[in-house]
Amino acid sequence: MEETVTFTLNGEPVSLLVDGGRMLLWVLRTDLELTGTKYGCGEGLCGSCTVLVDGEAVRSCRMAVRDVGGKSVTTIEGLARGAELHPVQKAFAEHDALQCGYCTPGMIMTAVDLLRKHPHPSQEQIAAGMEDNLCRCGAHTRIIRAVAAAADMKGGS
Repeated sequence: MEETVTFTLNGEPVSLLVDGGRMLLWVLRTDLELTGTKYGCGEGLCGSCTVLVDGEAVRSCRMAVRDVGGKSVTTIEGLARGAELHPVQKAFAEHDALQCGYCTPGMIMTAVDLLRKHPHPSQEQIAAGMEDNLCRCGAHTRIIRAVAAAADMKGGS
């Protein structure tokens, strides 16, 4: 059943007439053409679809769009401020913390939330905070280094 869902997306108000039970991932990718958020497993296990909802990292493949009504959603497309990359994005680029890049948007969004909660995390906190995001290419060591570097850039925020 269609319903109107209103929320803030990457700093802009959005109002959609959609099936409220559709997963946020598909609304972002299909209806709003924001394809940075990736479909990985569809089970909420790999982290490729991670976005921020009111600052919290969530798996968009497991969240109905109606559940973001009245909230703020940030996708990978919404992190940069104009031409200025977010510190986590900068650190990922500087530390070559990607290979194929498929998992990278979800990794970055998870790292942003991690650094919001722990502005100066230990290596162990970074590893624990990132462990639920999967990288099939094996870039985890570089990802951990990038998150640590981003923490040094004003706590990653």
